[in-house]
Amino acid sequence: MRQTFEEATDRSFASRHLPRLRAQLEAQGLDGFVIPHEDEHQNEYLPAANDRLAWLTGFTGSAGAAVVLKDRAAVFVDGRYTLQVRDQVDEAHFEILDLVEGGPPAFIEGAAKGAVIGYDPKLHSPQALDHLKRAAAKAGATLKPVDANPLDAAWGDERPAQPTAPVVPHSEQYAGESSESKRRRVGESLKPLDAEAAVLTAPASIAWLFNVRGGDVIRTPLPIGQAILDSDGHARLFLDPAKVTDELPGWLGNEVALQPTEALPAALDALKGKKVLLDPAQSSAWYFDRLAAAGATVVRGMDPCTLPRAAKNATEVEGTRQAHIRDGAALSRFLHWVATEAQETLPDEAEVVRVLESFRDQAPGLQDLSFDTIAGAGPNGALPHYRPVTRTIRRVEKGSLLLVDGGGQYLDGTTDVTRTMAIGEPTSEQRDRFTRVLKGHIALSRIRFPAGTTGHQLDALARVPMWMAGLDYDHGTGHGVGSYLGVHEGPQRIAKAVNTQALLPGMIVSNEPGYYKGGHWGIRIENLQVVTEASDIPGGERPMLGFETLTMAPIDRRLIEVGLLDPVERAWVDDYHAKVLAKVGPLVDGEAGAWLEQACAPL
Repeated sequence: MRQTFEEATDRSFASRHLPRLRAQLEAQGLDGFVIPHEDEHQNEYLPAANDRLAWLTGFTGSAGAAVVLKDRAAVFVDGRYTLQVRDQVDEAHFEILDLVEGGPPAFIEGAAKGAVIGYDPKLHSPQALDHLKRAAAKAGATLKPVDANPLDAAWGDERPAQPTAPVVPHSEQYAGESSESKRRRVGESLKPLDAEAAVLTAPASIAWLFNVRGGDVIRTPLPIGQAILDSDGHARLFLDPAKVTDELPGWLGNEVALQPTEALPAALDALKGKKVLLDPAQSSAWYFDRLAAAGATVVRGMDPCTLPRAAKNATEVEGTRQAHIRDGAALSRFLHWVATEAQETLPDEAEVVRVLESFRDQAPGLQDLSFDTIAGAGPNGALPHYRPVTRTIRRVEKGSLLLVDGGGQYLDGTTDVTRTMAIGEPTSEQRDRFTRVLKGHIALSRIRFPAGTTGHQLDALARVPMWMAGLDYDHGTGHGVGSYLGVHEGPQRIAKAVNTQALLPGMIVSNEPGYYKGGHWGIRIENLQVVTEASDIPGGERPMLGFETLTMAPIDRRLIEVGLLDPVERAWVDDYHAKVLAKVGPLVDGEAGAWLEQACAPL
């Protein structure tokens, strides 16, 4: 289910669809309605049938929301989508507001005095709903749950069918542990919480726990479904029967009962009198309401699959290593193209994306991209996570920089890597800023830290070289990454914002400090790295952890101001490039292979 940014931008969505929604609101006695980006499974990337925000507004980013009132409507996005939203959404119908600073709660508080605002409880987590409820109370408004989503009614027969991609086994060759073992282990973890069962609604948990993968969600091999896991390891898995292949029942075994999705409400009702674990961050309010009405006792806590999924086993880590080597070969061929042909032809961002994706398509084991490729030329590179859309596409220019961020979904691992490249001769300012970003990247890759340390406590390491020059960047430094699952995976994170989850061996995180000169160019260097035990500290007295770099692709040496690196940092760059050449070199031949040898030469 590959898609690209080249799909036509249709700014008529609002004029055609907004009146239809307002008619449905009037029919239900509502003054307004809240439309989150998330679907019934709190997915980041959505099947077409669940992309309600895109149908209403035309905005196709992976985060956002909208609020529609009788006489006003607003769409909310974060800083990643500043250009994209204005390219896709008609501002004659929607105000464009910030998702992070205020968002829908602030809009409701200021614009919905005394109104009756509807929401679909299947689309909002209890945590998100709490913010809306507080805002409505301040506005003297009523927040009303709906049984029938008015947007779905407005969408009508035009709405695509729910996806029915086959749910297929994910071999232990890649998973490293049987589903039976996982279910027993996770079931045991419920007992200290005094929970008899857990309701699982996150597709990533379904995929991991049952060792299956699907194709219901773009860029992530997720099967949409739900499950009830008992503390003894037995489970019920709820899937659309159209997704169930002949081999699936045998793969799941006798301890997993396959049931149609329609059987889920009755199964939840049957939990009456039991203590049931449910995650308020990943499950929608509907599940909490249904279990409470059934007479179950809800234990609020983290999805019990989240931590074991995040802490990869040895097989998953090795698979990710191998995926990064193959991905690095594709990326090296692309970087060779940028360093040679692109320096003369000065392609636009659309061609940059096509060329990188064409090289990735040739990588063995590639199933999909892990997200839509980001290519930012010049000023567009100064917008973190900018994505080329029709009216914003630029050509690369001499004397500027090209920032490219992309990744692949491989059967044995998920990749995500960013490289920044000079077009023409870099300026001294560009070299200075790039080297400071590199210094922060190196500091975070080399650090050793006590067991129990969180990503929040490490974040400053990547920023110090820029802080010393009065600089900084406004995004997080690292996010978790799955194993042939989501390119964004919690609960681990490296960022200024407080995160209480300790980094554990096997967790994969990105290391991506950056610098962005507004209106000119941007810089980001991103590798993925895995948390490892650090037993190589002479005289060490406490259990320590560190990082192993997984990404294998050269860093543009033309942008490195060698004089700003100390001897340890220079040694790190040379050692990293030696590893890239040793691992990726055998997969890259011809002119690209000769270029790679030069690109990986010692400083």
